[in-house]
Amino acid sequence: MTPVLGRYKIVSEIGQGAMGTVYKAVDPVIDRTVAIKTINLNLSRQELEEYEARFQQEIKAAGRLNHPNIVTIYDVGRTEQVAYMAMEFLEGQELKDIIASGRLPATEQVVDIIAQVADGLWFAHQQDIVHRDVKPSNIMVLKGGIAKITDFGIARLPNSAVKTMTGLILGSPRYMSPEQVIGKSLDTRTDIFSLGVVLYEALTGLAPFDGDNVNAIMYATVNTTPPPPSTHSRSVPAMLDLIVAKAMAKAVDDRYQTVKEFADDLREVRRQLDAARPSVALKARSAPPPRPAGEASSPDVSTIPLPADGKLDKGALRDEETPKPLGIAKTFDSFDATLRLASMTNQTEEFEEYITATQKMRAYRGRIEPGSPLAPATPPPPPVEAPEAAAQPEPAEQPRFRPIPRFVAPPPEAARAPSDFPEGSSSNLPAIVAIVALSVAAVGLLIALLVK
Repeated sequence: MTPVLGRYKIVSEIGQGAMGTVYKAVDPVIDRTVAIKTINLNLSRQELEEYEARFQQEIKAAGRLNHPNIVTIYDVGRTEQVAYMAMEFLEGQELKDIIASGRLPATEQVVDIIAQVADGLWFAHQQDIVHRDVKPSNIMVLKGGIAKITDFGIARLPNSAVKTMTGLILGSPRYMSPEQVIGKSLDTRTDIFSLGVVLYEALTGLAPFDGDNVNAIMYATVNTTPPPPSTHSRSVPAMLDLIVAKAMAKAVDDRYQTVKEFADDLREVRRQLDAARPSVALKARSAPPPRPAGEASSPDVSTIPLPADGKLDKGALRDEETPKPLGIAKTFDSFDATLRLASMTNQTEEFEEYITATQKMRAYRGRIEPGSPLAPATPPPPPVEAPEAAAQPEPAEQPRFRPIPRFVAPPPEAARAPSDFPEGSSSNLPAIVAIVALSVAAVGLLIALLVK
């Protein structure tokens, strides 16, 4: 192993490829972990020219593709022994290893992976680049389910200088399209066929076209139609059978015409699978209680609508921040408090009539005839004798606040006629006698204490 390659420090060997070795390395300049892909230059002249041309083609193809689902190329270089390419180091598994493990991903995960690869291929196709070697070993599945497609080594570029020699077929036999097998001209639809084969294998764990040798595999690719994926796995919905069949159609005109159509159908399947699955238990088990109309969502937060130009008037903001005084009910039963609050809240005019009437009532010393404007709005409750009142239970329902009758100053004793006293005033005599007796007893007790 070469300890240093260009400015990169080799950490370990990741694997061997057809064009060379892949290493894990570190870029000491920016302390970034990268993957170094190399080609061995110790080859015959013809092999060296072909492999180096393919290597340079992969660099050009991948360098033009900046997409989340395509591996990123950082740098290229060459030494006397090898040419190398520094690319994004992917921590994950190749889809090939996941399928080979026997623990196939769930149908939803397979749909997600293939849809992401289709997104990357769609971006490449828009740049007029055809991958031509889509297979599970060129698809990396990272942590979190992100999929990236790698290895554009045999990609077709516009005006490419790399030509396929007569009788030489580039690609992996199990994943090649029929037109690729028989040597016809290729377009973006060859990648759609190959991705359909990958989808079939990821759903079932079986290759749709197989045989004892390369010729048998190629014959099956051109002439046989595999059974639907649902015959191998009951978890595969019928719609995926249709998608796989359309993607792997023998005639290019019968396939999806763009890989974006392929991705759209896969996402529709995913949507239907999600709709059929029971909903997960929610953390929010009940909605917040409804608030009265017009009430803010939080007592501490108020919102101010923005004008159309998006600029907020600071004067309006100050007005909103100034609390507005609350109104006073006209039935409020404390005259002094009403007077103060009316003055504080600038409502003196609204209560002027009430204040004037109350002041006249306080100043009046004569008898108030029934029907007079100064008479109370409601007649006073009838007097209740003390013994009976103590024995009477409280009513079942009492208003929380009872209005207090407006105070009327009594006339002087000399000016009052005997008829002015209300009937039943003699019922207060026992209470007056008891108060006088208690007062005398208290004075006697005080004198006794002073004598001692």
